[in-house]
Parts: sequence; structure tokens; C-alpha cells
Amino acid sequence: MFKTLKTKVTGAASKVRYALLNSSGDQMTGWLIVVLIVVVVGAVFMTLYQSSISTIWNSIVSKITGLLS
Repeated sequence: MFKTLKTKVTGAASKVRYALLNSSGDQMTGWLIVVLIVVVVGAVFMTLYQSSISTIWNSIVSKITGLLS
């Protein structure tokens, strides 16, 4: 499963790289693909680690409010 995913990601990355380096191609499409990949990966990361991020954020806020009061 991971090998198939790695192959697909590698193939998509090479297509994006070709679109970005191709001076006669549509570079805007390549940049939109890059932005889409970053958004999707960020959304998956936020979904998987939401509780950990919330715990860390709450501890940071409590320490800052403790120092200010």
C-alpha cells in the first residue's frame, strides 16, 4: 500500500516539476497543483494530530497567562 502511494506521489511530483520547469507550458497550473498538495497534506496532518496540537497550544497559552498574571 505504501509503495503504491509512494509511486503515485513520486509520479505527481515529477509531473508538477515538469510543469513548473517547462517554459512553454502553463506554469499557473503547476503552481495551483503545488498549492493543492500543500493544502491537502496540511488538512490530513491537522486531522490526524488535532488533539496533540490542541494540548500543546493550551499548555503554551496557560504558561503565557501564568507569566503575565
